[in-house]
Amino acid sequence: MTRTAGGPAGDDDHGPVGEGDTRYRRPEPAFERAIRVALGQARTVLDVGAGTGSYEPRDREVTAVEPSAAARARRPADLPEALDATAEDLPFADDAFDAALSTFSVHRWSDLERGLAEVRRVTRGPVVLLTSDPARVQDHWLADYAPEVVAAEARRYPSLDRIADALGGQVTTTRLPIPFTCVDGFSEAYYGRPERLLDTGARRADPAWASVDEMTAARSVAALRTAVEDGSWDARYGRLRVQPSYEGALVLVVAQP
Repeated sequence: MTRTAGGPAGDDDHGPVGEGDTRYRRPEPAFERAIRVALGQARTVLDVGAGTGSYEPRDREVTAVEPSAAARARRPADLPEALDATAEDLPFADDAFDAALSTFSVHRWSDLERGLAEVRRVTRGPVVLLTSDPARVQDHWLADYAPEVVAAEARRYPSLDRIADALGGQVTTTRLPIPFTCVDGFSEAYYGRPERLLDTGARRADPAWASVDEMTAARSVAALRTAVEDGSWDARYGRLRVQPSYEGALVLVVAQP
C-alpha cells in the first residue's frame, strides 16, 4: 500500500489530513449494517488497509492489516492490534479467513491486482470492498463549485471493472444510499447540507481538498459560499435538503469465491 493521506472513516489519515477528528469522521451505521450483511456468517474476517478500524465488525474475529504506524497507534483499545503488512504481501496461509474486508482502502494500494489476488488467496469466502465509483464521483453538485477537487477525488479510485476483473468469480456491485444524517463526512455525505463544506474542519477531513493548491481550494470555497448565501444553491439543489438519502458514487463490491 502507498502511505498517503486517508479519506472516509476506515481509510485512515496517514498524514496531517484525514478523518482523525471524530467530529467529522465516524463510521456510518447504515454502512456498518450493509457490511455485516455482506459478510454473511463469516466468523474470521481479515481487514486489509484497516486504518483505525472504523468499520471492523465487533461481533467477528478480526485480523487487521495496516502499514501505517500512525494509524495502528490510534486504533481503539477494544480492537485487536493491527499487523504491519500490505495487501500485496499478506503473511497468511491460503484460505486462512472466512471473509475479507477493505473499506476505502483499495485506491491506496501500490498494486491493485496483486493486492486483490492476495486477498483472494487467503480468503475462502466473500471479499467485501467499500469504495467509490470514479465514473459517478463527478455527478455530485460539488463539481459545479469545486471542479478540481471533485476531479481529484475521481482520480483516486480504480474503476469498478478493474476491481471486478482482479477479483474474479461472482462479483456484485451495489450502490449504497447515503443517509441525510450521514456521520462519515466525505463530500457526498453533505449532499443536502452544503453549509457543512464551508467548515474548514470538514474540508480538512476529506483528502480530496488537500490534493489541490490553496488558491484553488479557496476559490472553490468562495464559489460555494456565494451560492449558499445568495440562494442560488437552493434554487438548483434545494430539493436535496428534504431528500432522506442520496445514491451517489459510494458502492459495496462483494466477490464470492
